[in-house]
Amino acid sequence: MSNILEQAKTVLTIEAEAVTALIPRINGQFSAAIDMIIACQGRVVVTGMGKSGIIGRKLNATLASTGTPSLFLHPAEGIHGDLGMVTASDVVIAISNSGETSELLAILPSIKRIGAPIIAFCGRDQSTLAKHADVVLDISVEKEACPLGLAPTASTTATLAMGDALAIALLSARKFRPEDFAVFHPGGALGRKLLLTVEAVMHQGEDNPLITLDKTVKEALFVITEKGLGATTVVDGGKLVGLITDGDIRRGLEKGHEFLDKPVASLMTKMPRTITPDRLAAEALRIMENNKPRPVTVLPVVDKEFQAIGMIHLTDLLRQGVV
Repeated sequence: MSNILEQAKTVLTIEAEAVTALIPRINGQFSAAIDMIIACQGRVVVTGMGKSGIIGRKLNATLASTGTPSLFLHPAEGIHGDLGMVTASDVVIAISNSGETSELLAILPSIKRIGAPIIAFCGRDQSTLAKHADVVLDISVEKEACPLGLAPTASTTATLAMGDALAIALLSARKFRPEDFAVFHPGGALGRKLLLTVEAVMHQGEDNPLITLDKTVKEALFVITEKGLGATTVVDGGKLVGLITDGDIRRGLEKGHEFLDKPVASLMTKMPRTITPDRLAAEALRIMENNKPRPVTVLPVVDKEFQAIGMIHLTDLLRQGVV
């Protein structure tokens, strides 16, 4: 077993060294690739066979989700008609460690005829692919992590890392924002955190618990019970001036029930933390969690004039998957 564990560690060491060796290769050719893609009026077409194709599909997905329109072209399908998806306005990223993959080389003349520039991810600068490419990104490795020297391991890891470097450099060049990322991920938890606003989940209208400043604590308790959110905002002329929670009332009852007839001003938290309806629901969660001296489960929602227009509860965020 110890030999097996040592072998596993060796694999990781070799692959880590392969990635580190890429750093000096972030040079003029890499900059040229960035400039070429930024200037592209069409899409980035990623192509590769076998393991290179698998890495290419991942690169395609990363590019597409970070602001660079992209698609994957299988070389074998390309020679049977799928080359029709490539235009002169596109940029082709061709991946082959050897630079001599037959299926890939078979489509190069057609790509050249179409007029799309080629960025090669290649491990041999004198290969056929490298010679036909406009830009060559060196993904060569000293050796594979496979002890037989057969299975692509370090080379695919290096290719993956170079692809990530390219995609993230493009993301930065395009000034891609989290909000932009969320547009391409609307169905996932990340999309919900980056797109869902307070207005979309807050309780408003008849569901918004409100009580005026001239009412008693007992009347506030009735409102809290009726609305079922565990709290009510206190307003004066529609503007928020305080918040009473069921926790406040429970703590008051420990001292006797006489306080129930006192005005709400005697018990309420004055000027509590609030949020506006245009803010992200994720920000509401952060405010709840960071509230001092203790986290809260409700947050009043106010407009620009500080009118109390709604309330958001922690369970609303849980249902929406924000938490």
